[in-house]
Amino acid sequence: MFLSRAKLIRLVAFDVDGVMTDGGLFLSDSGEEFKRFNSLDGHGIKMLRASGIEVAIITGRTSRCVDMRAKNLGIEHVYQGVERKLDAMLDLLGKLNLSRDNVAYMGDDVVDLLVMRHVGLAIAVPDSPQLVRDHSHYVTKLGGGHGAVREACEAIMSAQGTLEAQLAPYVK
Repeated sequence: MFLSRAKLIRLVAFDVDGVMTDGGLFLSDSGEEFKRFNSLDGHGIKMLRASGIEVAIITGRTSRCVDMRAKNLGIEHVYQGVERKLDAMLDLLGKLNLSRDNVAYMGDDVVDLLVMRHVGLAIAVPDSPQLVRDHSHYVTKLGGGHGAVREACEAIMSAQGTLEAQLAPYVK
């Protein structure tokens, strides 16, 4: 089931906290927020984009460091401070003229379920609540902020036959 769904994907959208990060929030006394992103995940996103797949971020929190990370990775579609993530996803589908079967969403908590149940490929991290894992087509082995995004990117590229081409420059 994963393979047939993954072959159709043209857009992957990611939640941030608990997916692109380990979910921990570091707050300074002045209220500044810090997040720890994984560089392996970042390169996975770059390879996914290079293979022709659009990438987006849809997150309920708002943080300047997310904008900075998205810019660094070339992610143009960033939705922050989103209370209803499904609305953001529907907006994105309209902008990119995609059907739900062409979209994957990677989340980690119940606030992601409406989106996950509306897309062609729902991906969760292993420490997600059981309800979220039950509604996922793929649960990564690696945790959020610890390579889960890279694992998902490589699984999709592998299903589409583009992974070897993305890795080839590094093994010549």
